[in-house]
Amino acid sequence: MEEVKSKKMKEKEGLLALSPLLVFVVLYLVTSIIVQDFYKVPLTVAFLLSGIYAVGTSRSQSLDECISVYSRGAGSPKMMLMLWIFVLAGAFAKTTQDMGGVDAVVNLVLSLMPGNMLLAGLFLVSCFVSMSIGTSTGTVAALVPIAVGIAQATGASVPMMAAAVIGGSFFGDNLSFISDTTIAATQTQECRMRDKFRVNLYITVPVAVLIFFVYVFKGIGMEIPVHSQTVEWLKVLPYFVVLGLALIGINVMAVLASGLFLTGIIGIYCGSYDIYGWMASAGSGIQGMGDIIIVTMMAGGLFEIVSENGGIGYLIDKLSNRVHSGRGAELSVALMVSLTNVCTANNTVAILTVGNIAKKIGNRFGVDHCKCASILDTFSCSVQGLLPYGMQLMMASGLTALSPVEFLPWLYYPFALGCFALLSILLRYPRKYSSRPCRKAVLSVRCR
Repeated sequence: MEEVKSKKMKEKEGLLALSPLLVFVVLYLVTSIIVQDFYKVPLTVAFLLSGIYAVGTSRSQSLDECISVYSRGAGSPKMMLMLWIFVLAGAFAKTTQDMGGVDAVVNLVLSLMPGNMLLAGLFLVSCFVSMSIGTSTGTVAALVPIAVGIAQATGASVPMMAAAVIGGSFFGDNLSFISDTTIAATQTQECRMRDKFRVNLYITVPVAVLIFFVYVFKGIGMEIPVHSQTVEWLKVLPYFVVLGLALIGINVMAVLASGLFLTGIIGIYCGSYDIYGWMASAGSGIQGMGDIIIVTMMAGGLFEIVSENGGIGYLIDKLSNRVHSGRGAELSVALMVSLTNVCTANNTVAILTVGNIAKKIGNRFGVDHCKCASILDTFSCSVQGLLPYGMQLMMASGLTALSPVEFLPWLYYPFALGCFALLSILLRYPRKYSSRPCRKAVLSVRCR
């Protein structure tokens, strides 16, 4: 009897720990869908009320301790790094726009590409850039303003153009050797990056090719207006410098800071503004990121309380207890990292959270460590690319002045990636990585 009571108590505690996330879903997503207006309930208010509920329902800690946990999550080093990137991205985007940099890049693109290839070309460029720099965030920060400019010049849908960039950014985030998700996935599963890369190619390349042709089809009929303006190459330079520095592996904050100062130099030289105008423009860009910064901190605090109270641990335990086969093990790993990603809104953190448990499940049921790493990375990127409160969609929201939910109908790549990855598990594809652990993984297990 005591064991049954103990189980019921743990069940209640686990559900209570997860309930703040359910409150947020009801307050924001469900309510917005019912009234068919995603502006009725501001994201900041939804997170605020969910956070208050989370603090109020934490029984194992005092009010002061709960507030301390919330504040720790809101101001964690990883969270603060995201905030600084938001600040620099906002300042860089606004100063380049006021300098005329976005118009210059748009003129360049319009002069080089046929209209029916603009959308597909933007997706392809995003794939290449994100693959090279290993970060979806940096890709979104650099290319979304350009996507907005192209959309305005051609009369195309701004959410559709921005979503093409967001989707392409996750192609590289999933595949790049220098991506933090790749590093986290391979390290937790103890497999080589190139082995995980090979498995990923079987899943991501078919999806990327499919979505490329979808964008070619969607771009049919897209017309470029009569174009007679000359390209101002000097004003395009900050984008090339930002992309070039990112490609050689410079820290994204250093990249954005360099671009910001270069924009000031060029803008003052070209007479677009003086030193004070540049500062005012940078300040305006930072202020434009205010809502995103607040939401990010609130989300960090909420997820920290959920984690502290055992919500994520409860979720992982419930899923791992129901595994009985290799296919079931792969499905449980996919579900664990997906749900954890929904809870944390950070694909790297999600991988690190469930990585060790995924490895134990994989060892027990003979899952190839390279396939396991690929599942962790692919599903986390797919889910992250569809989260309205994820960093990438929030940044795109700040750069376009649109609700992050407006991008969802156009996010073909993250959705297709998740569907194809699920099929790869159900169909045991690729076959040679779905039957036995890779050689290095087996050796590492035996050595222990």
